[in-house]
Amino acid sequence: MTDTVPYYEDFNEIKKKIWSMLNNAVKDRSSPFRIPVFSCGDNTNIESRIVVLRKSDEDNNLVQFHSDIRSDKINILKKNPKASFLFYDKELKIQVRLKVEAIINHNNDVTKQSWEKTQHISRKCYLVNNGPGTVSDEPTSGLKPELDNFDYTKEQSEEGYKNFTVIQCKIKSIEWLYLAAKGHRRARFNLDNNKNNWLVP
Repeated sequence: MTDTVPYYEDFNEIKKKIWSMLNNAVKDRSSPFRIPVFSCGDNTNIESRIVVLRKSDEDNNLVQFHSDIRSDKINILKKNPKASFLFYDKELKIQVRLKVEAIINHNNDVTKQSWEKTQHISRKCYLVNNGPGTVSDEPTSGLKPELDNFDYTKEQSEEGYKNFTVIQCKIKSIEWLYLAAKGHRRARFNLDNNKNNWLVP
């Protein structure tokens, strides 16, 4: 990139910016990129939900998040691992879309490593009696009364590991959009064949 070319007109600089934002989102709870929209489905039904970005790995073109093995999206991804992420930073006016192929990890080395890093407070989600989305006759957290309101020990939280799942997402392509007053810019990066293209915004 030369001094006369802004970063948003240079493929390499754009990719650096994207990975910088993804990496930062893993550490910074206030980053808009920390909670992207994740979409998956089949020919008859598409579902979207907010997930928390837990890992960003540029060397392996990978991002990942955590889930409950009983979640509806697990069965969806088993049938069709193709999915997508949507990130948006309002302040920077940058949108990033990732097309990915999901890998479900349950009770293996990947989940063990991630579980050890999962805070006591975050393990609460995996202690519910029934899986996410289960119909209930009354409003409920899903937790037993003695475990509600974070009133449980680190040892008790280990019970949740059996439900803990890590979804690794291999990135196939990245689409980037920058909303600029002087003219928007849009680009696509195909990571399978390492081909970059400019697109009309």
